[in-house]
Amino acid sequence: MVETAVAFSPGHISGYFRRVDGSSPAATGSVGAGVVIDDGVRATVSAADTVRVLIRRRDGTGAVVERTDGSPPVEYALKRLGVRAAVVTDCRLPIGAGFGLSAAALLATITAANHLFDLGMPGEEVAARAHEAEVVHCTGLGDVAACQGGGLACRRGPGIGAEIVRIPLREPLYAVTLGPLPTASVLSSPDAMERVTAAFPDRCPTDLEDFVGLSRTFAERSGLVSPGVRGVLRACDREGVPASMTMLGNGVFACGSSAGRVLSAFGEVFVLRAARRGVRLLEGCG
Repeated sequence: MVETAVAFSPGHISGYFRRVDGSSPAATGSVGAGVVIDDGVRATVSAADTVRVLIRRRDGTGAVVERTDGSPPVEYALKRLGVRAAVVTDCRLPIGAGFGLSAAALLATITAANHLFDLGMPGEEVAARAHEAEVVHCTGLGDVAACQGGGLACRRGPGIGAEIVRIPLREPLYAVTLGPLPTASVLSSPDAMERVTAAFPDRCPTDLEDFVGLSRTFAERSGLVSPGVRGVLRACDREGVPASMTMLGNGVFACGSSAGRVLSAFGEVFVLRAARRGVRLLEGCG
């Protein structure tokens, strides 16, 4: 058995979604569209006496700027696998800001643990385990399904086995965050989910600009736009920049040549490109 395994999963910016409740976590999820981004989470997994998780966020220089001990979804997934491991996850993007990092952390961790402990799970089972942990902890509904591959992903059914239409993208997305937004507080609200269902645009986008337009209509009709996000969207509208709210996060994503400049007035701008592939094992050391 190898002593350490490392895996990486891209993140995901969701533009619009509709919750689908099933009889089990596997049948529960969402339909909708989002961009799988080339930035995400790297997980290093080692055998240990007890399950423990350290979450680190690094800045552009690689320096650790945020540390958190523990992750209930990741700990849940490892215990369900019946393994004891020490996990360190590293990311650059802000946590809890709508970049799909909880799904990425789960996918990367389970992929590495699968290799480390020689569990023999195919990729579909790895994704199913990650999806279950997301649904149980109300941290996401469709991010895991999307992050099995890359591009602009339109999910036509709930769960990880449903049809996903993927469109390759060359244009970058620009994003700014105004702080964390607890996903569970929205996903567990019947009123919020009722508005989301009514606002859902029931079709796949044709390209990036169409995706942003559909996402903006959804954000407005769902009533999820926060006051801070409203100010950013108004600035984008004045400059003719296509933009919408990250789902679910207290931030904005935009496209076009002026997007970075306009968003820079509201905080650090993250330039993100569509990932070409999904979660993958990086290394396993003996």
